[in-house]
Amino acid sequence: MFEIIPAIDLIDGKCVRLAQGDFARKKIYDENPVEVAKTFEGFGIKRLHVVDLDGAKRGKLANVHILREIARGTDLTIDFGGGIKTDDDIQAVFEAGAGLANIGSTAVREPDKFLAWINEYGGEKILLGADVKDEKIAVNGWQTKTDLQIVPFLRTYRAKGVTQAFVTDIAKDGVLQGPSVELYRGILNALPGLKLIASGGVSSISDIEELEQIGCSGAIIGKAIYEGLINLGELIKRKYHAG
Repeated sequence: MFEIIPAIDLIDGKCVRLAQGDFARKKIYDENPVEVAKTFEGFGIKRLHVVDLDGAKRGKLANVHILREIARGTDLTIDFGGGIKTDDDIQAVFEAGAGLANIGSTAVREPDKFLAWINEYGGEKILLGADVKDEKIAVNGWQTKTDLQIVPFLRTYRAKGVTQAFVTDIAKDGVLQGPSVELYRGILNALPGLKLIASGGVSSISDIEELEQIGCSGAIIGKAIYEGLINLGELIKRKYHAG
């Protein structure tokens, strides 16, 4: 069942969006992310993607208090990431109310720790996040590029228990030029059975339809909602299940 997953990116406790991962190109959309989450829930949305951009940049949780407030104020299933580096961090995220922890940099740099978290919490509680530029993984809030190719990276963890991942093409993120359909198609062809969530570039309902057609399990949508290009009410009426 295809999931519509609105995104809330946090800087200084505010709801923002970046363009192509550039912290210098941020735009503040709302001072109160809790109310934004409640608005999403009011449309019938069931799941929310929350990224602590301060935490991702600093390598340390910074906005977990906002997660706690959203979890208390809504019934949304929240996946939360950004700055999760230690056992205490991931425990704090779950205690604050996250349904899933989305993990990126740690999966790249400390695979043994990442696998230990999968073993402890279960694959259904861990969402592997892979941010890519030219099909190579980037970490630290998209600031550091590695030489890891996306498909082998996902294949390795798929074999070790990862069941779901979201992949963001940094070049597409926040610029409303459509998602990287060919990238996702290639991943799905190489890794059938992986629950793949598309992220970055989604700018219309037709984009969502195409992602569903190629086999993605969901789409994370940010700027297109905030800029009014995608109306959640219309989207839900067109029978895209929100949870």
